[in-house]
Amino acid sequence: MISNEKKYVAAYCRVSTDRGEQASSFESQKRFFGEYIEKNPEWNLYEIYADEGTTGTNVKKREAFKRMMRDARDGKFELILTKEISRFARNILDSISYTRELKHLGVGVCFLNDGIDTREADAELRLAILSSIAQEESRRTSERVKWGQKRRMENGVVFGHSLLGYDVKNGEMTVNENGAETVRYIFRLFCEEKRSISEIARYLSDVGISPKSAKTWSPSVILRILKNEKYCGDLVQKKTITPDYLSHEKKYNHGEEELIVIQNHHTPIVSGEIFERAQALLSERKTKNVREKHSTVYPFSGKLRCGICGKILTARVQKRKNGIYHLWRCQGKHASVSIKNDIVSEMLSLTLANVQNEIDMAKQAVMALLWAKLTKRNELCTKKLRELYLLGDISREEYLSERAHFYKREERLSEMEKVLQLSISEEGFFREILDDMTVYEDRAEVRLKNTEKIFSFVILRNGREYQVKWNEIQEKKGNDSLLFGCEN
Repeated sequence: MISNEKKYVAAYCRVSTDRGEQASSFESQKRFFGEYIEKNPEWNLYEIYADEGTTGTNVKKREAFKRMMRDARDGKFELILTKEISRFARNILDSISYTRELKHLGVGVCFLNDGIDTREADAELRLAILSSIAQEESRRTSERVKWGQKRRMENGVVFGHSLLGYDVKNGEMTVNENGAETVRYIFRLFCEEKRSISEIARYLSDVGISPKSAKTWSPSVILRILKNEKYCGDLVQKKTITPDYLSHEKKYNHGEEELIVIQNHHTPIVSGEIFERAQALLSERKTKNVREKHSTVYPFSGKLRCGICGKILTARVQKRKNGIYHLWRCQGKHASVSIKNDIVSEMLSLTLANVQNEIDMAKQAVMALLWAKLTKRNELCTKKLRELYLLGDISREEYLSERAHFYKREERLSEMEKVLQLSISEEGFFREILDDMTVYEDRAEVRLKNTEKIFSFVILRNGREYQVKWNEIQEKKGNDSLLFGCEN
């Protein structure tokens, strides 16, 4: 609780790096605030909140700052002291929004070096001006750092961490022979023994070879190794970029900035010939997988997702005494999340019935628009043709021939309208309109493209029979139970 005699005062300090020279500054800031508050007889120190090695351009990673805001909302202090605006935030929006919120909570902020107290009338104006300057300073600093990093990359300095087969230290790459032997083994298994990526991952796990930076071998780890140009001695940098100096969020470079490529930069682990052979095999297998992709066989492939872990459900075939049936099962840790193919079809059929009116209305709207556009276009073209014919610029035969094209357009549109009226096959329809289905152990949610509705089903397993409830109509089928509901 806040004292009636003295004000509880908090302090906030931050340094943007955790280097040695900044560490001393960090400690001196904390010591300064402790002594500063202690000298004022009207203040009691509540806490010094300190973020070390974090940026001031946003608050996502500033845990002490976020905790300070929570304590302020709980009324634990009445005043916050901070050295300057750049320590509090280098983002105009954050500076204004947080000081406004604190002021609304009855908490003032004093920026000691800037001479600003948010409890004063003109504080926000001065804060906005100085915050703009601080933000611009961050932008310029970011540009200088990027420029310096780019020049160093062009000179061959390596940015990044060590990886399997290489140690990276002080911007230089050296071969780690223990890891390098594993890398060569992976390329040999892939290129010479023609093993698949999944087979290589399982094999390395079975023989007890430990990966460098993962708990277990996985196909994705093997794929990254096979595609990493560093292993043939080349260096490609700026694969990821930080386009926004305020958020500091990294993203893959898809051509926004020029890659920095240096060939024969360091000692290779595999020859360029072997590396190129691996890339050719990867490309060949990718093309083959696209051709044989089972989504052409199963319309729901890639559409069904585990509601617990988020992994895509894969198609499985099970043989029983009473026959063969298809189902979809989570391949992660939640194998209990599974659903039969006929149950999926049943749910989607119910979903289709629910939105059939909306589909019919959309068809009618599209056809009405197409007919209106075609009619208007034909009228204009016919008028123009008539003028050309009356002026003698075209013959009667040319006039009649061009008019015949207009009637053919109308015939094609009529044929299109007939096709739209036909019932669409389930598989073709669901492949096009189904956005995704989230499956849990006892329920499922269906989402269609271009709609915000979520169609919810409860899966009740009751022996060899199940009941489908749909608008009070009940009928017995198969061996699972479906209750249908829809929510916006």
